[in-house]
Amino acid sequence: MRRRHGQEDDTEINITPMLDIVFIMLIFFIVTTSFVKESGIDVSRPTANTAEKKTKGSIMIAISENGEVWMNKRRVEVRAVRANVEKAHAENPEGSVVIIADDKSATGILVSVMDQVKLAGVNAISVAAEKPGR
Repeated sequence: MRRRHGQEDDTEINITPMLDIVFIMLIFFIVTTSFVKESGIDVSRPTANTAEKKTKGSIMIAISENGEVWMNKRRVEVRAVRANVEKAHAENPEGSVVIIADDKSATGILVSVMDQVKLAGVNAISVAAEKPGR
């Protein structure tokens, strides 16, 4: 006697546990990611005995030794600093601006950048420095 299979066995792979794990890992990586904004270049900061560590600087502006201004890892003109700061300040109204000027950069560029930041409506401006001996 021959057996006939009237019904075929449908086997399905249950991917629900895999999706759960993927979503848990995604949440873990989002929570543990640091959201530090960088200026884009490394500069040699001047030293100051009264330097304090600030952790709330959300808008970083760097001025290189040869006078280039960097924001969000890209070079910007001094005239464009105001528009970039206004946009970044609109995203985070309680944030402050930290200007990281190279030790050998011209003071005039630093003053121009500070002026552009003030014109953008941000009054919390800090200039980065290091404590001696670091």
